[in-house]
Amino acid sequence: MSLSASLQAKLDETVTILKGIANEYSPATFANSFGAEDMVLTDLINLHNVGIEIFSLDTGRLPAETYQLMQEVSNRYDKPIVTYFPKTASVEAYIQNNGPNAFYQSIELRKGCCFVRKIEPLRRAIADKKAWVTGLRREQAITRADLPVSEWDADNGLQKFSPLADWTEDDVWEYLRDGKVPYNELHDKNYPSIGCAPCTRAIAAGEDVRAGRWWWEDPKNKECGLHSKAPS
Repeated sequence: MSLSASLQAKLDETVTILKGIANEYSPATFANSFGAEDMVLTDLINLHNVGIEIFSLDTGRLPAETYQLMQEVSNRYDKPIVTYFPKTASVEAYIQNNGPNAFYQSIELRKGCCFVRKIEPLRRAIADKKAWVTGLRREQAITRADLPVSEWDADNGLQKFSPLADWTEDDVWEYLRDGKVPYNELHDKNYPSIGCAPCTRAIAAGEDVRAGRWWWEDPKNKECGLHSKAPS
């Protein structure tokens, strides 16, 4: 790869972190939501044969482009991705009680939907693990400005790592393009952050990269709960 010197240094450190996680926190798993950052980590874990499992949460409401990328990843890489789905009974109860798009009505109903479709499946995915890895970066949101590379996840009872915490958006795209790593087509349509289809939109020039996620809510609180911390 012909990367800039600054990115190569970050890349070397990231690979060191990933290998350290595999050696010291086995079994560890990586939460892959198929965003640009997650494709960097997917490529690195496969390229360096790092002993970290990979899983994904299929909420049942992902964009078609995300499923297309999931197939591309399956075709390209050897390491399998374990997919977790929400419990059928929980989804049925939520829709029966609130309607299919109730998340637009209040933060409580939106977080309730996120719990059913994302948080409960996440808990199953990491239940027997010693660490989990994310593609979070400090640049991504106000809520992530102080993101550490490594922290104790008290809510879930295991170590949490964000190896790309100090990577910039330019770093991510330099790596993806230089290595011809597949990525979600929605990124080329002004979707820097991609989640469920009803809760994600394209952003306008100059908007924050997370402006397209839950755009009807206060940006200071826009997390689904996967990466929120309980009050101390």
